[in-house]
Amino acid sequence: MDDFTRPYWDAAAEGRVLLRRCRAEGCGAAHHYPREFCPYCWSEDVGWEPATGRATLYTWSVVHRNDLPPFGDRVPYVAAVVDLAEGPRMMTEITDCPEPELRIGMPLVVHFRGVGEAGGEGIGGAEGKGAAEGAAVAVPVFRPA
Repeated sequence: MDDFTRPYWDAAAEGRVLLRRCRAEGCGAAHHYPREFCPYCWSEDVGWEPATGRATLYTWSVVHRNDLPPFGDRVPYVAAVVDLAEGPRMMTEITDCPEPELRIGMPLVVHFRGVGEAGGEGIGGAEGKGAAEGAAVAVPVFRPA
C-alpha cells in the first residue's frame, strides 16, 4: 500500500472494489491493476470508480504447493483470472467452489479475505474504518454468484 493505491485498499477494507477509468475524450477505458495513467491511450486523466463486484471466470489453476506466507497455509487453492463486469481482467482467487465445478464463463461475485486469513470466510467490511485508520487490510477474492 502506498499513497497512490490507498483508496483501493481503503475501499477493499470496507468491502468494495475500485477500478481506475480513463476520462480522456474518446477513451473511457477501465483498467486494473491501479495505474496513474491509462494503459490504452496514455492519458493521465484517470480516476477511481466503484466496480459492481461481478465477474466471470476466464481461467484458473489449482495451486498445490506454495511455500510463501500466507499461501502455504491455504494450499490447495484456486488461482484465477476473472473478467470484471466493467471489462478489465483481474488476478484473484476463487473460494467456496470445488475445483470440478469450475467452468470458464461461470458468474462470480466478489467477497473479501482479511490478509492472513486461511479460510474462505472473508470479511464484509472493517467496521467503517479504512486501511488508512489501521483497519484490517482485505483482498478481493471471488466465489460463485
